[in-house]
Amino acid sequence: MAVDHIDAQLLKKMFLAGAQNLNDNKDWINELNVFPVPDGDTGTNMTMTIMSAVREIQQLQDVEMKGLCKCISSGSLRGARGNSGVILSQLFRGFTKTVRGVDTIDIPLIADGMEKAVETAYKAVIKPKEGTILTVAKGMAEISRKLVNAQMPLDEYIRNIIEYGGEVLKKTPEMLPVLKEAGVVDSGGQGLMTILQGAYDALTGREISLTILEQSGSENGAEETVVQPAIKNAYCEEFILHTNKQLPPAGVDELRSFLAASGECPVAVADGKDIKVYIRTDDPGLVLTKALSYGNVTDVNISNRTMEKHVNRLFRDPDRELQEQEAEKLKKQTPPKEMGFIAVACGDGFEEIFKGLGADCVVSGGQTMNPSTEDLINAIDTVNAKTVFIFPNNKNIIMAAKQAQELVQEKSIIVIETKTIPQGVSALLALEPENSPTDNQAAMNEAISRVQTAELTYAIRDTSIDGTEIHQGDIMAVGDHGILAVNREVIDAALDAVSQMVKDDTELISIYFGHDYSEENANRMAKQIQEKYPEIDVAVENGGQPVYYCIISVE
Repeated sequence: MAVDHIDAQLLKKMFLAGAQNLNDNKDWINELNVFPVPDGDTGTNMTMTIMSAVREIQQLQDVEMKGLCKCISSGSLRGARGNSGVILSQLFRGFTKTVRGVDTIDIPLIADGMEKAVETAYKAVIKPKEGTILTVAKGMAEISRKLVNAQMPLDEYIRNIIEYGGEVLKKTPEMLPVLKEAGVVDSGGQGLMTILQGAYDALTGREISLTILEQSGSENGAEETVVQPAIKNAYCEEFILHTNKQLPPAGVDELRSFLAASGECPVAVADGKDIKVYIRTDDPGLVLTKALSYGNVTDVNISNRTMEKHVNRLFRDPDRELQEQEAEKLKKQTPPKEMGFIAVACGDGFEEIFKGLGADCVVSGGQTMNPSTEDLINAIDTVNAKTVFIFPNNKNIIMAAKQAQELVQEKSIIVIETKTIPQGVSALLALEPENSPTDNQAAMNEAISRVQTAELTYAIRDTSIDGTEIHQGDIMAVGDHGILAVNREVIDAALDAVSQMVKDDTELISIYFGHDYSEENANRMAKQIQEKYPEIDVAVENGGQPVYYCIISVE
């Protein structure tokens, strides 16, 4: 039977089906990342954004349009992660704002809602780029308006919109040369089309298994019983592989390819016959079995992040809980200080560095692990200060920080748009406690403008970027505006990158070594850099970050 309108129950079904389709395809969307780094995150960010709305929808007792729209809008806004997640939340916000006051949605209202969605999303982006999710959404809004009077059933109307969106998506490589060179379409646009395709399937009566509801808990919001990992790749696994003989580069690449297919954030660092392995996976036994085919393994450490959280929740210490409650009461009674500071960083070393510089709270996050808007709001709540500075330290977290800034009313929030962790370090070093927040904001922005950064990791696939051929397993130095250097060895890529960043007035080069790069190797790198630039200070710090062997700043 033809459908001529969408009521709240059908909209809910369509939204959940769209979320399911996105969840099922998030790994594929992650792989559309332009840079072949092992931490593509668009699919993950968009999925976690929409899943936040799914959880709110599950709390609804009575499904009616106004309440459903509120859940979609507020849930996605607070759960937004990364630029793609924030834009998606703004699209939902604009659409639901248009339709929340009606009982049913018809064709003209769909066109109104899509136009409002695009308008809202474009306003949220300071410098919108064509060839992105915004372009795809705008194309669909335009065709939705043109087809309003085409005298067709609602399902055909929506199918035409989606097909046109697919055509716009195919053209994104022509709008952004970097996409064309990498041979991919825009990942955010693909994520949006994946959601709409799932929603269309639900509209046309296709049977959809909503496993996302199981992941999010029961319909009545009761706390779920943890029987198995509730999130994908819930096991953190690390070990040292002692190979029978030193593997050639091709052998190491083969191992890395296996790891990339077995989980996320895979790292394999070769040092002679030893290879340090780290991965997040759902099957740690399979990874160990593969590793044993190369030799022996030692220092095995496997932890289940989901179970750890569940155990902590089940076995709370009543005395400790009481102490925390008392501490919270005392904090609220204490007069707020003038300024507080929140930094986003990943790695024990970086957390220690930021706290040593005066950060009140360090939110765990970075590449792949973008904190949500709600994570940042919760962090703001813990800081007893009149003005709270946020250092996102990643260009993909800035929009979520700004969204948190808009949603928090009781404190003044200043977002320092740090795009790398070294910029965040320099910003805090520029702090003058006796100065006003406005003066410190100016000083911090000046400080971060002098910082250049290179992040070193390995390529997970063959590609070409800015005319540079990159092969799977190559070491890449990713700079502030693209690839700085590509080499087969970390230290060689680092030296190439530094040579491009050093200027006549450079005073300091800092090397922050990661979880899978030894301090010994970092010191060896520092020695070679110091020999090449004897007039510049070179410092080595433990960052402890995953995925990136080292992060180098030049200022």
